[in-house]
Amino acid sequence: MTARNPANLDLAARCRAGDLEAFEELYREHAGRLFNLAYRMTGAAADAEDLVQEMFLLAHRKLASFKGESSIGTWLYRLGVNLCVDHLRSRQHKNTKATSSLDDEHERGQRLPAMPTNEMTLTRVELERAIADLPESYRSAFVLHDVEGFAHAEIGSMLGIAEGTSKSLVHKARLRLRQYLTGTGK
Repeated sequence: MTARNPANLDLAARCRAGDLEAFEELYREHAGRLFNLAYRMTGAAADAEDLVQEMFLLAHRKLASFKGESSIGTWLYRLGVNLCVDHLRSRQHKNTKATSSLDDEHERGQRLPAMPTNEMTLTRVELERAIADLPESYRSAFVLHDVEGFAHAEIGSMLGIAEGTSKSLVHKARLRLRQYLTGTGK
């Protein structure tokens, strides 16, 4: 168990007490990283902006549950990751019928067309598309570890999984990305 950080506890207490400056401080300190997380997980700036707003509304409602056992940033990230995963699940459910024919082709082993590359030159769009194609659990662990730089123990705490599971998900995500980006299939 981690030692409680008095500064985090004070900031959370000030926010709970209705101190708008404290909540603005919380927002300024964490909104950028939460936007980056949401953007990388959803692949859409508009969705990311909406999710960041939802994250801070949820944080405001749930500040009473913040015990200071982790940093307030880690606590916000866990809220953010959960919101992003819920959003992706909801969006995936809504799009299931619209993409069923593409999914059928993909499951039969046919690769969806990718943008042509020269040798190993990749565009950001191709990389974002490859990341977006990962299963949600792989994508969440991969983004948190390889993009955001969190340790596996922190990721485990954020996602509610074991540290070893985080390592496994990141490894599997890297393998799938390599297969996708080199055209070797699944």
